[in-house]
Amino acid sequence: MVNNNIHEKAAIGFDRAGDSYERGRPEYPPEAISFLVNTLQIDAASNVLDLGSGTGKFTKLLVPSGAKVVAVEPVEGMRAKFQSLLPTIKLLNGSAENIPTGDCSVDVVIAAQAFHWFDTPAALREIHRVLKPNGKLGLIWNARDESLDWVGELTKIIDPHEGGAPRYKSMRWQNAFTDTNLFSKIQLQQFVYTQVGTIETIVDRIGSISFISALPELQKKVVLDQVRRLVHSHPDTRDKTEVKLPYRTDVFWCQKI
Repeated sequence: MVNNNIHEKAAIGFDRAGDSYERGRPEYPPEAISFLVNTLQIDAASNVLDLGSGTGKFTKLLVPSGAKVVAVEPVEGMRAKFQSLLPTIKLLNGSAENIPTGDCSVDVVIAAQAFHWFDTPAALREIHRVLKPNGKLGLIWNARDESLDWVGELTKIIDPHEGGAPRYKSMRWQNAFTDTNLFSKIQLQQFVYTQVGTIETIVDRIGSISFISALPELQKKVVLDQVRRLVHSHPDTRDKTEVKLPYRTDVFWCQKI
């Protein structure tokens, strides 16, 4: 049996959140995908590992490159959703700290919306192990643009329930790169993206957050009702059949040393 030692919030929240994750999480800007594919030199000859693949929202975007793509996901509920949506892509039960592939077996490792959940020093050692010489690591996140008032109000609803869960925006995950000589200096390129959906899309987006999904059902309902009231009433979103949620997409990359 595979031992996936993952954070409790992720284990519980993401196991429950497969449907809302797929409905509510944004796609990624095409220009960010093109940039990542070109920068990491992904092509039909590449073996690519999508680490912490979730429902496959990012994994499917690698298919047009022609690369041989393998996904790794530790949470059973996410794997079930992935397999129902992308049955032709190889999916493995494993984690960033216990990658079920051989030494020097892949050209590229990518983690989308996931690296901040990892035990980052252990994960970097394991990623280094599975990458071929000069292999590349890519990281990508969609981060809500909280400079808009209504998005900032969303954050005020969300943050009290964080409960110590790792967050991308803390940037603490970057410390692992400064404390290791396994990879070249990490580099960053940013893009913008706007998710367009209904009020229920926004509700699903918030409901897919691990520590919101992990709440007791009654408490989670209270939070999601707060989200509905905000979107219904805020001057920027009320009376609109389509709601636009803006993001900044951050793409990081480095190379195995």
